[in-house]
Amino acid sequence: MVKKRQLILSVMAAILITAILTFTFTNFISLRLGDKVIISSSDYEIVKESRKLLTLKKYIDKYYLEPADSGKLMDGAIKGMFQALGDPYSVYMNEKEFKDFDESTSGSYGGIGVIVTEKDGYVTVVAPIEDTPGEKAGLKTGDKIIKVDGAEVTGIGLDKATTLMKGKKGTKVVLTVSRENKTEPLVIEIKREDIVLKTVKAEILKDGIAYIRISMFDQDTGKEFKRALADIKTHDAKGLIIDLRQNPGGFVTQCVEVADELLDKGTIFYTEDKNKNQIVTSSKDGKIDIPFVILVDEGSASASEIVSGAVKDRKAGLLIGTKTFGKGLVQSVEKLGDGSGFKLTIQKYYTPNGIDINKVGIEPDIEVKALEIKEGQRPEGIKDVQLDRAIEEIQKLIK
Repeated sequence: MVKKRQLILSVMAAILITAILTFTFTNFISLRLGDKVIISSSDYEIVKESRKLLTLKKYIDKYYLEPADSGKLMDGAIKGMFQALGDPYSVYMNEKEFKDFDESTSGSYGGIGVIVTEKDGYVTVVAPIEDTPGEKAGLKTGDKIIKVDGAEVTGIGLDKATTLMKGKKGTKVVLTVSRENKTEPLVIEIKREDIVLKTVKAEILKDGIAYIRISMFDQDTGKEFKRALADIKTHDAKGLIIDLRQNPGGFVTQCVEVADELLDKGTIFYTEDKNKNQIVTSSKDGKIDIPFVILVDEGSASASEIVSGAVKDRKAGLLIGTKTFGKGLVQSVEKLGDGSGFKLTIQKYYTPNGIDINKVGIEPDIEVKALEIKEGQRPEGIKDVQLDRAIEEIQKLIK
């Protein structure tokens, strides 16, 4: 009996001493006891799934007729896990894809300059970036890209489709596009260019009205917007039009910097995660001292909707145009040690009044539909009735 008790005590001591036996790996907590490892029941389920994956990989290695690239197999398995979420904004990217993604939000890259998402299985245009080949070729919000250089892209995944559209400056790519109200697909040839991101442009229009165009929110947009505001002050601007049409979003931190210039102290937006934890993002005291309006349309998405929703809810300025895109989700972007990375939807965001705009969009205060571009017409040749209405409204506010 004494020997048995001593044995038990020895075992317990061994467990405690092997507190060095405790280790963590991706939130795994385990306990080693001799050649045994003790883990929680929830972690055991993960181990079972991993074992299933590795068993299948070994089977492929042993029996598959052709040589199999282990790296590609594991990348494919991880991609499949993200795709199974059914969320077009959550995606795993290998090293090259993550590098391309990083370049598309900062600096410059070779391509056609179009922001796309996956909607109902189709690669769908959110917005072409201003002054890029995609915009000049006439791509529109809502266009469904069904082929790239004759290859079907429906269902192949967003990352693969965007990779096919990118390429060296001067090379051509042919897109087959399905467009609403068109019975036959459109075939559009586009010459790739170096896409240099300059996201803020400013000018003075008539009667002392300033105009600032924000094409997207990249890493420097906040600074560029503040510089633009400082510049229009030197011209004694009496009113301001901020153009967020066809702005697909970008970095939330940058749209917060912009909103902070337009709003007094108060809520810009708040987020909520799966556990109902809320984080409120607020603006500080102090804002521009001239009236302003914001132009929006169906291509205004994500970060643009954060700015627009805050301005509308807090009645700081007028929204003019058409209903926005409706993307009220926040993604975490993480780079892994091997250069690969991922985007994962981790929160939903709400406007100051607690409105969930995801898949709904934001209605403008004043609806003005853009004039349709007819076959053969260039966008620059079409009267901008939305901008005209914005000027009209600002003139009223100035008086």
